[in-house]
Amino acid sequence: MKKSLSFFMMLVLVIGMLAACGPQREAQPENTGEKDNGNTSENQAEEPKPEKLVVWEDTDKGVALKPAIESFEKEYGIKVEFKELGMADKIRDQLRLDGPAGNAPDVVTLPHDQIGQVVTEGLLQEINVEDSVLNTFTESSITAQMFDGKLYGLPKATETPVFIYNKALMDKAPETMDELYTQAKELTTGGQYGFLALFDNFYFAHGPIAGMGGYVFKENNGALDRDDVGLNNEGAVEGAEFIQKWYSEGLFPKGIIGESGGAAMDGLFNEGKAASVMNGPWALQGMKDAGIDVGVAVMPKLPNGEPVKTFMGVKGWHVTAFTKNPYWATKLVEHITNEENAKIRFETTQEIPPVKALIEDPVIAENEAAKAVAEQSQYAVPMPNIPEMAEVWGPMASALQTIATGKAEPKAALDDAVKTIKTNIETNHPAK
Repeated sequence: MKKSLSFFMMLVLVIGMLAACGPQREAQPENTGEKDNGNTSENQAEEPKPEKLVVWEDTDKGVALKPAIESFEKEYGIKVEFKELGMADKIRDQLRLDGPAGNAPDVVTLPHDQIGQVVTEGLLQEINVEDSVLNTFTESSITAQMFDGKLYGLPKATETPVFIYNKALMDKAPETMDELYTQAKELTTGGQYGFLALFDNFYFAHGPIAGMGGYVFKENNGALDRDDVGLNNEGAVEGAEFIQKWYSEGLFPKGIIGESGGAAMDGLFNEGKAASVMNGPWALQGMKDAGIDVGVAVMPKLPNGEPVKTFMGVKGWHVTAFTKNPYWATKLVEHITNEENAKIRFETTQEIPPVKALIEDPVIAENEAAKAVAEQSQYAVPMPNIPEMAEVWGPMASALQTIATGKAEPKAALDDAVKTIKTNIETNHPAK
């Protein structure tokens, strides 16, 4: 009897030890084969389907969202409601109020340059998706959705300045800025101009400055280093010198310097007094309404053979920090940005999606303006989305205006700007 009891106790002990060494299955969510990122598919077993998801969209853009929502509802059996809530600032400001009050949506759309600030405020959460999803989009548009090396959304639409010309005054777009410079000298006479750009505005001036080798903040493994500002390095100075010659040689009128410069430039082009301009797709409708037969192309290459590295803005879809359904909210973001729904968005709103497969699709490839923006976006640099970017615009505008008016040489002006930028960052954004 004692032998039987001893054997039984040993058997119980061995089984207990084996159980302790074995996998803790009850603590593991069901493996669905997708990556684990905190909100991903491996959490599906722990996150039941909600009855409803809520989305905030831009004004007048819901027409593109409806078909995507209908197909999502059909595939997943989850009702989706959307609300058009003004434009970018309105959505951000409302989220600041409704989030803590418990009335926040699951998904919002925002411009990428707001990501750093709203993440810092705790309004958005990181998402993780499969590489196959990320590879749908251009690399720069995914970079725009990242902050501090983490992904906070998927791209919805992109815009960047391009080369726009009056076909009655210019046969075709030149391939290089050197060619354009020669043409501009020939065409600039008697109140007529060959080429105009708002180079005293850093949004536009970034193109030649970055194309020559300057940069705002150095990128390091998907994160921007606020302490490494490259706006007065050798390349940036060369870019500023390139900008200065357009003003110093009288190729740009004095009226397009300063806050009213944009309106003055638009007026000259729409009156047929400028053969070409550097401007964004937002200007095209006004040009067409003025009766101008416009051509649109990528920016001509710089004298160093590099493309003009324009600033790019990317609208994205984001999962809020307040959603109770992060897995399904992420699924919705994946769905409304996929190739099929991105194409529908372009067809209904003319917003250009940074989806690689659509760049050669006839719907974009045969649309001159859309094709130019899509191609230029491949060379473009996403505007830095860290909060410290707020300290860059003012000092750079001041520097560029002194360069444009000849009141300072490029090197000295940029040195002063960078000194001010760094001081303001240290003052207004203390290091953690």
